[in-house]
Amino acid sequence: MTGTLYGLGVGPGDPELLTIKAFRKLKETEVIAYPKKRKGSKSYAHRIIDLYIKPEEKEMLGLVFPMTKDPVILEREWSNTVNQVWEYLKKGTDVAFVTEGDPLLYSTFIHMMKLMKSRHPEVNIQTVPGISSINGAASRLGIALAEGDDHVAIVPARDDYAEMKRVIIENDCVIFIKVAKVMDLMLDVLRELDLVDKASVVTKVTSDEEIVWDIHELDRAELEYLTLMVVRK
Repeated sequence: MTGTLYGLGVGPGDPELLTIKAFRKLKETEVIAYPKKRKGSKSYAHRIIDLYIKPEEKEMLGLVFPMTKDPVILEREWSNTVNQVWEYLKKGTDVAFVTEGDPLLYSTFIHMMKLMKSRHPEVNIQTVPGISSINGAASRLGIALAEGDDHVAIVPARDDYAEMKRVIIENDCVIFIKVAKVMDLMLDVLRELDLVDKASVVTKVTSDEEIVWDIHELDRAELEYLTLMVVRK
């Protein structure tokens, strides 16, 4: 019998936002897999769980995920990653893959799950929901994302002025993730719609590195990847 692959959502940054079930799975599972940076530093998800595990008591499996759109490189690196996890699963060893936020919401685990299912359909795959950065931001900023019949959208921000404008116009609240790389464009859209003061921006929400930005000081700012924007009309 093969081992079980768990996708564990470990929350947006604050270790205390880990669920009891995720905590239990961390304690019970022998192998903890986590996204690993090429330079060897701990990933964001790894740092969140540091409070709860002793690396010397676990098999810590660092997995490098390619940051590229080259299909050849992606296929090669993803195959290697799935094979590393499969080496444990085929021996009957459970593996817990930790990911910040929720494992089924814009998570690296989604692709891992799909590839494992296609190549090794006999593997049992389970997920443990986690608090997303979206929920964390709403709490931290004191913003109600929706009430009544409000429409809410979660949108990866991109370099498309007309589309970003349309999304804001058509919804009562929009959470833009991956917003750092197009912040100047987003500010221009907000100014045209006269909604600058309805937007909030936060980086690494709930973590000890959290930054809540002044929206009026973000022109040409250098922002980290884990930055999101909430526009609540």
